[in-house]
Amino acid sequence: MIDAHILIIDDNKSVLSALEILLQFEYKKVSTISNPNQISSYPNLKEVAIVLLDMNFSAGVNTGNEGLFWLQEIKKKAPDTSVIMMTAYGAVDLAVNALKKGATDFILKPWNNEKMLVTIKSAYSLRKSKAEINHLKQQESNLKQLINQKKNLIIGNSKALSKVLNLTRKVAKTDVTVLITGENGTGKELIARELHQVSDRKEEVFISVDMGTISETLFESELFGHLKGAFTDAKEDRVGKFEAANGGTLFLDEIGNLSLQMQAKLLSVIQNREIVRVGSNKTIPVDIRLLCATNCNLNQMVANGLFREDLLYRINTIHIEVPNLRDRENDVLVLAEFFLNKFALKYGKMGLQMDNLAQEKLKGYHWPGNIRELQHTLERAVILSEEKTLKPADFLLNASVAIIPENYANTLEEMEEMMITNSLTKHEGNYTAAASELGITRQTLYNKMKRIGKN
Repeated sequence: MIDAHILIIDDNKSVLSALEILLQFEYKKVSTISNPNQISSYPNLKEVAIVLLDMNFSAGVNTGNEGLFWLQEIKKKAPDTSVIMMTAYGAVDLAVNALKKGATDFILKPWNNEKMLVTIKSAYSLRKSKAEINHLKQQESNLKQLINQKKNLIIGNSKALSKVLNLTRKVAKTDVTVLITGENGTGKELIARELHQVSDRKEEVFISVDMGTISETLFESELFGHLKGAFTDAKEDRVGKFEAANGGTLFLDEIGNLSLQMQAKLLSVIQNREIVRVGSNKTIPVDIRLLCATNCNLNQMVANGLFREDLLYRINTIHIEVPNLRDRENDVLVLAEFFLNKFALKYGKMGLQMDNLAQEKLKGYHWPGNIRELQHTLERAVILSEEKTLKPADFLLNASVAIIPENYANTLEEMEEMMITNSLTKHEGNYTAAASELGITRQTLYNKMKRIGKN
């Protein structure tokens, strides 16, 4: 028995009885009404899977207009409900008109029971398929929002940054390929995401790929996909990054790390705008906006024979150079204030401030690790802070201990314990050296170790 609700609407009680008897053992719930005026007040009409609707209700009238009117009323109240029209007066133009207005099918009276059952089952299967498609579309929409929801916070008001943002927004509406260059930690991916968010593809997916992490053996599989059985570990079909980004934006980070062989394969796909999955001979067209980024000097690599000149031309229609943090005037303090508030909130230390000397120390530093280094520096200072005001000594610059895993989102105590343990391990248990690296006194280190139960 199919778990579905069938509603029969006909002014002939013999028809209602016959259909109710026919369907009661096929469907979980079968209801009948003899007056179509009850449709307007029918409870939970949206939960009805199939409506069997007569075309004519007034004596002597066989135009079908009444049925068409009530069909439209049902569709207004329950657009996903399938409606099968019934009439004793068959006419091709009437059937076509009903289908145009949203009917799923059309059946003549008197009906053949077997044909009636097949027609209703087909209508139910069609409704179920549409519901599944709508669900998948909603899931796809939710997935795109989830993938794209990474906040695109480009913070700063320096002339150097404003110039880059003006160029970014000028070319965003086009589909030209863009090469984004700059030192590590300058925010190249943020610029790529800004290009996507301002473009006509903003409702589609943004997919980022770190080319530096893809091995040569898996390059084609990762980017172009593969079929089941194409190689030893190919246990199922897989969609590659190009295909997954179809309709949206594909961001290839660290493109300067590709070998010449991988560059040749990538060039072919960019030129032809189509991919072939590993293990297949079928070409699949792809419609993407391509963005690339690197911290390498690609022109120098071309001169040294390490990067293909034709590939550089393909990815370098527009070139955006992201400025270093040290060249962004007072943006250091703007960013520092942002990170201070962010981590104070994260670790429950609201109200933290930096004194003037601490600010001067941050401004005077050259930030070789750019924004990423500044972020880690502020996070470490907040975690280890003992007072409400951060002083110069709270900011340990250019220290290896500054690197905090981005996915390490546990408690403040765990973060503090991790940093202390790493530093002590590095200095083989030397409290003086570890305290110096952490930017705290030896006594403070002892106190913290005692608090976490390791002293």
